[in-house]
Amino acid sequence: MTRFSPVTDQVAAELARICGDANVTREPARLARYSRDQVPEKSYHHPPEIVVLPASAGEVQAVVRLAAREMIPVTPRGAGSGLSGGAVPARGGISLSLERMNRILEIDRDNLVAVVEPGVLTNALDEALRPHGLFFAGYPLSEEICFVGGNAAHNAGGGRAVKYGVTKRYITGLELVTAEGELLTIGGKRFKDVTGYDLVSLMVGSEGTLGIFTRIYVRLLARPAHRGSLLAIFADCDRALGIVPEILVQRGLTPSSMEFMDGESFAAGCDALKETLPYRGAGAALLLESDGRDAARVDQELSELDGVCRQAGATHIERARSEAESARFWKIRKQLVWALRGASTRTSIEDIVVPIASVRPFVRKIREVARTHGLRIPTFGHAGDGNLHCHPLKDPGMSDDDWDVLLPRVLETLYGEAASLGGTISGEHGIGNKRRAYLPLVMPEAQIAMLRAIKTALDPKGILNPGKIFDP
Repeated sequence: MTRFSPVTDQVAAELARICGDANVTREPARLARYSRDQVPEKSYHHPPEIVVLPASAGEVQAVVRLAAREMIPVTPRGAGSGLSGGAVPARGGISLSLERMNRILEIDRDNLVAVVEPGVLTNALDEALRPHGLFFAGYPLSEEICFVGGNAAHNAGGGRAVKYGVTKRYITGLELVTAEGELLTIGGKRFKDVTGYDLVSLMVGSEGTLGIFTRIYVRLLARPAHRGSLLAIFADCDRALGIVPEILVQRGLTPSSMEFMDGESFAAGCDALKETLPYRGAGAALLLESDGRDAARVDQELSELDGVCRQAGATHIERARSEAESARFWKIRKQLVWALRGASTRTSIEDIVVPIASVRPFVRKIREVARTHGLRIPTFGHAGDGNLHCHPLKDPGMSDDDWDVLLPRVLETLYGEAASLGGTISGEHGIGNKRRAYLPLVMPEAQIAMLRAIKTALDPKGILNPGKIFDP
């Protein structure tokens, strides 16, 4: 493990000169805020020694150059909404928060590109694009609380990835600060580029371990003029998930969303919102959405989706006739993480992805693992792209010590089952420090060595977000 230097009073004074006294803190209560993201397990939390809030690329450069000179780790941070521990300063040092770099620099309608700073709230970008009839299609379901920089750092997915894909598809360029403090622009407003290695794709999803983003070029699409959704309730998960390949393959439909909720997670979301839907006793639910420029076409696709659900034995179907009704359905889906966190004193929020044809057998495996260990593992996720979020919950009668022994065994089993189906341990949340120890379960040592070689080449001192992905 790399030996880092502490943040001394002299270093703190230099950071204050770079960013201003008001934008540097060592105050314990503030440090505690930056010691965690949305991973609930406290074992993955770790405080920084100091927090700095730069306002420009030049200030980021100066901070990184100082850190490189003094051998101090730097952990870039967005909104802290991540679910992998990616923004947690696992080795202490400097937490470099990009929250002040929150400007939308340009909306270039002619080139269909927005240029933004990393601290722009994803939903704020969407609202700014709305009057132009444009949107950023790669945003995740946490758009109200996450930053564009975090979306890019983790290659975030979301509810509409089945049709539009994930963040990487929409990042055409990056301005970034390297581990040596150099400022580079890679890519730009062009949509095609095979001039050398694809550095933009390498950086997107690198979790702040290879560079710190200071400007992001986001490809835009025409905003769909019409959108509709339906919520179908089923007696069991098998019936619900059985229609996914039928919709995508046999019917040749491409709904913008195919969200799955098993009975327990669906009930938790509905309970939290005091819903009046007939959710009690349900085995599963699907939230399906269609969008496009033509209202009649959207309506036709929704009718086809409705028919598939009925043929599969859906016990109840509600079709949204307005944006407000669609928002009601989506509110249930977005509530699930928070509702399940409140369902137990200890939980683990997982992000497993398998090929779409393996979603149904993998959900069966999850239920087998739950029965074997006497656990509840409510599960939901993006059925149309194979990304499932299962939540092992500690039983109230189990001690924390027993849970700490059991959970790693459960996760190893789940990850192993996913790997046997051609899946892996993270689809959109990232590895961070939460899943680092499990990487060898799904990745051969030769591949991990390749990742290490890239890290060493681009960050030879190892100061950028150490303790993440594969770094011990």
